Amino acid sequence: MSKKPLSKQELHNLAMNIVGKDLKNKGYEFLAVNSQLKRHPQFVCINKKNERFFVIVQASVISDYEIEYDVIWMETIKSHAKKNQAKVIFAGVGLGDKTDKTKPPLLNEEYLLQYEGLKYLDIELN
Repeated sequence: MSKKPLSKQELHNLAMNIVGKDLKNKGYEFLAVNSQLKRHPQFVCINKKNERFFVIVQASVISDYEIEYDVIWMETIKSHAKKNQAKVIFAGVGLGDKTDKTKPPLLNEEYLLQYEGLKYLDIELN
């Protein structure tokens, strides 16, 4: 039986699970969750100070560098957050096959993870 690589949606869901656990461990309360691919934000949550956050999760291949976001695209997210009195958090998640990090993980198999945690962004537009 051949092993099936995770689809883009499955990779996205795995990345969201990783980030969701991190948010929960840090005390965030979820107001909304959107797991559809290319729909942003993925999480709308509040912290203990009742501050609202839009969390953008990006699944990517594992890199030798920190996972980055498209700066121009993120300005749209920041604008939306500002209108909704929210702050923005970016979470880049690199996922790779255990034996070849350039390939996606296989279904029901161990995988490599690159996650530097939550990155709080300044919502003031550039």
